[in-house]
Amino acid sequence: MNILEQHTKFMSAAIELAQQAAEAGEVPVGAVIVRDGEIIGTGHNLSISNHDATAHAEIVAMRDASMSLENYRLNGCDLYVTIEPCTMCVGAMVHARINRIVFGAKEPRAGALQSQFRLLDDGHFNHSIGVIGGILADECGEIMTQFFRERRTGR
Repeated sequence: MNILEQHTKFMSAAIELAQQAAEAGEVPVGAVIVRDGEIIGTGHNLSISNHDATAHAEIVAMRDASMSLENYRLNGCDLYVTIEPCTMCVGAMVHARINRIVFGAKEPRAGALQSQFRLLDDGHFNHSIGVIGGILADECGEIMTQFFRERRTGR
């Protein structure tokens, strides 16, 4: 499997989780944590259901992966997420020592990697993370567009 096929496979898994979030009435973001070619953590937004502002898909997936590894450090792990992460999530990824962030669609209002901020560009942190954006971006963006369109029209 080449690298693009690998990114597509794992982003597709994140998209499935985003769809589960939408069905639960959550903002449709999904994330998976991958280590050595295997998914070791999954999550989708749970902020509304859990009454928890920190329960973003990325945080939920990191918590799941940390339990799988029995370690809060996620060295050697890649995080796939359908939407560009926010500042809170990027900060948590730095602390968890995520190896690489792969995201789908940009988040023009709160994206902390390319859209609003470029938190990982200046080398201020004691850990650097690789970033790849735009994997299945149209599919990831469409889930968000459809979700908010339905919310506005009441369907």
